[in-house]
Amino acid sequence: MHHTLLAENDGKRVFALVLEAGDEAFGCISRFANEQGLTAASLTAIGAFETAVIGFFDSAAKSYLEIAVDVQTEVLSLIGDIAEGDDGRASLHAHAVLGLRDGSTKGGHLLKGVVRPTLEVVLTETPGHLRRQQVRELGIALLRPAP
Repeated sequence: MHHTLLAENDGKRVFALVLEAGDEAFGCISRFANEQGLTAASLTAIGAFETAVIGFFDSAAKSYLEIAVDVQTEVLSLIGDIAEGDDGRASLHAHAVLGLRDGSTKGGHLLKGVVRPTLEVVLTETPGHLRRQQVRELGIALLRPAP
């Protein structure tokens, strides 16, 4: 993965991350966010995955149903946010729409994506602070903005 700082002013930073073939997207973006100390950011990305795992949240089971996508896909849209998690580390929450060869799509919560050939990410930090907190009765962590 390569990255560059595109802009920095008034507590706001904008980064471009370029992931390469073989990089695992969720892990690379999460590591970068932790290295930069990001606690409030948004991201968008396009590119392609060799394979991916997306999830659909089953509210009755309080867990993600994993959907393996074991074919090359175009990342038509990857959007998400980064907040501080319960463990004090950057917590990435991202949704993906993946385009298949026949023009159909699969979408869901990004759990894993192996890049091929590239993934172009724009990550925008805001000067605020977001907190993602586990909500036991729901079984997921949700944003809990400070009042």
